Amino acid sequence: MGRAFEFRKERKMKRWAAMSKIFSRLNKDIIIAIKDGGNADPETNSTLRAVLQNCKAANMPKDNIARAIKKATDKDTSNYKEVTFEGYGPHGVAVFVETATDNNNRTVASIRSDFSHNGGNLGTTGNVEFLFNRVCFFNVKGEGQDAEDLELELIDYGAEEIEVDGDTIIVTAPFGSFGGLQKKLEEMNLEIEESGFDRYPTTTSELNAEQTLEVEKLIEKLEENDDVQSVFHTMSSSSD
Repeated sequence: MGRAFEFRKERKMKRWAAMSKIFSRLNKDIIIAIKDGGNADPETNSTLRAVLQNCKAANMPKDNIARAIKKATDKDTSNYKEVTFEGYGPHGVAVFVETATDNNNRTVASIRSDFSHNGGNLGTTGNVEFLFNRVCFFNVKGEGQDAEDLELELIDYGAEEIEVDGDTIIVTAPFGSFGGLQKKLEEMNLEIEESGFDRYPTTTSELNAEQTLEVEKLIEKLEENDDVQSVFHTMSSSSD
């Protein structure tokens, strides 16, 4: 299986363990999609359409979705902005953090504190980003679909990896291919169960069990931060 698939599957298992955090992340995704897209109509706002598919996959209650949409369309609502942070954790492990914030000063202070109090150092923009490949992915309902045939259909739209995970086919492509792939999959009447963006490391650092725990302490602290959407790293535990 492809490296992007393996890293994303590992993170998904950890990420979906805390549903309250998932709902909070999706809530912000809805607001950002509507603010950036200019409307709350999923038929014309493709980004919002993709977010709502993810809400369905996470079993997010309809009332939660409705509140997020209402909040996004309220003129008095503060705009969330996507801000990224880069740095190094213990033992030289690169860490890339994606946040959605309505108060940048608060977020900068809290992220810096998380790094400094857990053996890491917050760096500057571009410090570690080059160590990660940014990709988009689509989880497509695989019933009645042939992965090889699907790959031939999608290769001209940027698809690089086609993986089968049970009844789901996972399509991975470069970041910039998201819009074209989304449109093609919809034209093919394929059911998109989940979609989004991911980063996976181009190189990894193998650590022993004790070192791994030190890095995981930083990662867990960052993931507990209310402003944090996703955390990516270059750690590879020796127990993997």
